[in-house]
Amino acid sequence: MSFIDALSISSTGLSAQRLRMNLISGNLANVHTTRTEKGGPYQRREAVFAAKPLNTDFNQVLASHLDPKLAKVEVVQVVEDPRPPILKYDPDHPDANAEGYVALPNIQVLEEMVNMMAASRSYEANVAAVKATKAMVLRALEIGR
Repeated sequence: MSFIDALSISSTGLSAQRLRMNLISGNLANVHTTRTEKGGPYQRREAVFAAKPLNTDFNQVLASHLDPKLAKVEVVQVVEDPRPPILKYDPDHPDANAEGYVALPNIQVLEEMVNMMAASRSYEANVAAVKATKAMVLRALEIGR
């Protein structure tokens, strides 16, 4: 694996985790949103990741077939959580139904915080990998002097 491959793989991990953090932030910001443009309460969003071969040119396609372990992270889609909304009795709320219940997003703050910690740690691991690659490149340049 070349230095460029290592940086490329880490950069895709950084981008994927940044998107994941943005989705988690949106979920936390909308924990009390009862009305959206589509109608109904906000639905929790989550990223689906997939490992894709790291191939941008012919040499890399050939290398990926020889060493299939090289893979980048790609967000294949952002899905909405299918869990039903939480019904809360609040007859004075403007979005209450005829029985007085308001449909709130089924977002668990604790679950989102755990996901945020995991995304943050994954991001930090990718930053550490970039720093290690940078240090290796600098050492290789020093050897050449």
